[in-house]
Amino acid sequence: MPMPRLRLVPTETHWPFMRWRNFAFALTAALTLLSAGAMYVQGFNFGIDFAGGIVMEVRTPERADLGKIRSHLSGLGLGEVALQEFGSPNDVLIRVQRQEGGDEAQKAAVDKVTAALREDVGEGISFRRTEFVGPKVSGELIEGAVIATLISLVGIMLYVWFRFEWQFGVGAAITTIHDVVMTLGFFAVTGYEFNLSSVAAVLTVMGYSINDTVVVYDRIRENLRKFKTMDLQALIDLCVNQTLSRTVMTSITTLLALVALVVFGGEVIRSFCASMIFGILIGTYSSIFVAAPLLIHLKLRRGGQGAAATTDQPASAGTA
Repeated sequence: MPMPRLRLVPTETHWPFMRWRNFAFALTAALTLLSAGAMYVQGFNFGIDFAGGIVMEVRTPERADLGKIRSHLSGLGLGEVALQEFGSPNDVLIRVQRQEGGDEAQKAAVDKVTAALREDVGEGISFRRTEFVGPKVSGELIEGAVIATLISLVGIMLYVWFRFEWQFGVGAAITTIHDVVMTLGFFAVTGYEFNLSSVAAVLTVMGYSINDTVVVYDRIRENLRKFKTMDLQALIDLCVNQTLSRTVMTSITTLLALVALVVFGGEVIRSFCASMIFGILIGTYSSIFVAAPLLIHLKLRRGGQGAAATTDQPASAGTA
């Protein structure tokens, strides 16, 4: 059946985004400083992956009831306890925060968990693996997370630099760093657990942000060759308006899925999804109000190789 097309943003918009760039830069600088301050003052609520702790892999005789097991283990006074399915529905991965004291304290915690599980599930339960994540391993994980993030940033800058020009590469790098700092600040302010899943969320936000930025940059490069005498600020406004519908619709469709996961997905993935929602909102904002106006301040060169046409009058703005 014929259906009307859903448009949350009109096909043709003429909003003067670059006129607001100074206000946007001031707001961006303030929020970035607040995020950095929150990370310095409050720090992160590190999960077991980074703070160390106990990891146990168990197999139950029937499908594991994670809610029941979590409720039982939470009353043992061992601090943070995280559970997740590991492979089949009968396999459960249990993580308990590192206990105060040496190896004896860790072994005592394992004994408590073992006894509680035998009482709750029965003797049919089997313990397949028990490990202690000490400070050295957690330190290596932190180092690996930092290296992965830095390599991603360098790779993004080099790719955009090679694909476009150096101004685009620098702008993409600054925008991505902005999104990373803001997302990390979100973890510091909210107190959500920061673990390896959080690192995956940060890297995903980076990828999403650079995707939006490259779409805008590609349209700017295309129009630079087409409208060689148009004022740069007006040209960037035109490009942002032309890609605005695509940017907004992509963000909204992604957010719909993430909001559903936050509401119905449970506590295990809530921090991951909440940080993704925040990161996508920030990434959408930064592709319009950070990445695009940065090109003006970086003195982007006019003109280009292989231009097919030269005109001052743009065609009607359309979606990307």
